[in-house]
Amino acid sequence: MNAYPNAPQNGSLDQGARAGFNQRLRDRLHIAELRARPRSLPNRLLLILALVGPGLLVMLGDNDAGGVLTYAQTGAAYGLGIFLPMMLLLGFIAYVVQEMTIRLGAVTRRGHAELIWKRYGPFWGIFSLVDLVLANVLTLMTEFIGIRIGGLAFGVPYALTVPLALLFIVGTLVFLRYWSWERVALLIAAFNLVFLPLAWMAKPDWSAVARAFVGSGWRVPGGVLSATFLVLLSANIGTTIAPWQLFFQQSCVVDKGLLPKDIPASRRDLMLGVVGMVLVALAVTIIGAVALSHLPDAHDLTAVAVLRALESNLGPTVMRLFALGLIEAGLIASVVITASTAWAIGEAFDLPRSLNARPAQAWRFYAPAIMGTAIAAGVVLFPKMPVGFLNLSVQVLATVFMPAAMLFLLMLLNDRELMGAHVNGPLRNAASIAIMLALILCNVLYALATVFPHLFGG
Repeated sequence: MNAYPNAPQNGSLDQGARAGFNQRLRDRLHIAELRARPRSLPNRLLLILALVGPGLLVMLGDNDAGGVLTYAQTGAAYGLGIFLPMMLLLGFIAYVVQEMTIRLGAVTRRGHAELIWKRYGPFWGIFSLVDLVLANVLTLMTEFIGIRIGGLAFGVPYALTVPLALLFIVGTLVFLRYWSWERVALLIAAFNLVFLPLAWMAKPDWSAVARAFVGSGWRVPGGVLSATFLVLLSANIGTTIAPWQLFFQQSCVVDKGLLPKDIPASRRDLMLGVVGMVLVALAVTIIGAVALSHLPDAHDLTAVAVLRALESNLGPTVMRLFALGLIEAGLIASVVITASTAWAIGEAFDLPRSLNARPAQAWRFYAPAIMGTAIAAGVVLFPKMPVGFLNLSVQVLATVFMPAAMLFLLMLLNDRELMGAHVNGPLRNAASIAIMLALILCNVLYALATVFPHLFGG
């Protein structure tokens, strides 16, 4: 296989694609130069910092505004119970799924949409692309809702915060090249950790937190098949693994120019991101259990109700920090999801598909993603939005779309012609199939609970 299948061949690529490739090559030469330096601690740290990015971004971006609200609703509805240890299991699932995208991107140097399109034809390519774009636009609505509500907590009208956020997202996508875009995104993502001290400030019963991770914490009030439990279970799965993450991380690996030799470092990057994601999810669930569990309809809270309850129970400082985290969560997720749309459409239609491509030469690559994000922002500017319903519905939708995305991923990872020595082994296949079957079962149970609300009780 050609080491760089997207490299210019006899002048066949236009200026936008050529510029993207040349910048990616410069990034690879920078990493090669770091590898060649003496193996001192400072040089090792520089190399580690150069290789991190996709894994951290995909997992911290996964703790988006909708995810934060879902975790808070989960804590409010079920307290310090079963969903705390379940976050560890979901973190393991996220690692298994996303590790496959690392290998797929590093070995093939192709994006996810491009591989589906070229390997399985236009029908399945369009099918996966429509699923992705639709889910991305709906998810972006929840991100802008988080930004809207978070801004209101500081007295800033949403007619200002939402357009400013849109301008920032578009500006980073269009005017920054990959390396600087990634650094800016990582800086924003670091503020995701603001929820960790908030969990400490909530002063939970830490012995009850510890008991949640042993046998006594696995009891589910109302039963495991209650409609409330199934809705929140689907929503938590959907906010942990979603189709956009597959497309985003694989394209990120390709645009960064990572190679098979970088797979071990990329796995460490992903594991660091998973740890951050799980810690934040645990922190927000704990906050919800402490401050929100007394509210009526705790499983169907809006962001406004969450902030009001936090201010009432934990004080204005905690409320404002939570609101700041909500803005950050919406912003980082919007940045990475918008990029995933651009990459997927560019790959599907064989356009220049790199953040290193100049806007003038690659406007067709940037335009669809900008349009989708602008539509999501425009919808959120309407005064009245069914925030709680929309948020949970979007998270559940990700769970519904995920089995099909997992099937494509598994077929690609078992394609020996594509993957060579990096093809999936029996254990990875077994774990992946188990995850896919569990997702299908969850979807079936959720559908039954929706169509027959009294079937399971609750």
